[in-house]
Amino acid sequence: MRTETPWGPWDPLSLPGTAALLAPLRTPWWIAGGYAVELAVGRAYREHGDIDVLLLRRDQLAVQRTLPGWEWWAADPPGTLRPWNPGEILPADVHDIWCRPGPDEPWRVQFMLDDVARDDWVFRRDPRIRLPLDRLGAVSGDGVPYVVPEVQLLYKSRSRRPKDEQDFAAALPVLADGQRSWLTETITLAESAEHPWAARLRAG
Repeated sequence: MRTETPWGPWDPLSLPGTAALLAPLRTPWWIAGGYAVELAVGRAYREHGDIDVLLLRRDQLAVQRTLPGWEWWAADPPGTLRPWNPGEILPADVHDIWCRPGPDEPWRVQFMLDDVARDDWVFRRDPRIRLPLDRLGAVSGDGVPYVVPEVQLLYKSRSRRPKDEQDFAAALPVLADGQRSWLTETITLAESAEHPWAARLRAG
């Protein structure tokens, strides 16, 4: 779905196109955002204005080397874009990267950077929340790695936009007991015990 932004149009790659583009990348990566929830659910159920890919911050330069001809822009908070130069290590407060094949092309993929501590993934909004790195992702039947739904929904729990509510409703029936428990505990810790999603998760 093509959308307009102040920095030019988005025309995201398809899910198969993104997986093919990143196939040569030898460091871990996972489809994130709404597509990750769809992969967990096993079906498509809404349109997407972009496509998100999660990387570990420590591996950020590997993706530059894998796509050397692409143009990279860092989303420097708050709400600005600036070129991400080859070989530059982004500061810790930069989490999002937009990229496109060239300056006259639409944006095609957004990369997000998350941190690790030893062998644990660390939730960027609350470092008390962690998960063993080997539990951060799963693999679809087509071999596409994606962020597990409980982690993706934790990120979505703060904004609760209509699309986030749609993702939560779609994922809720497929969450295993352990996933429900983890998501309930982490939403309660990061947001509040009164969060509507925590209440629905506790209700079973």
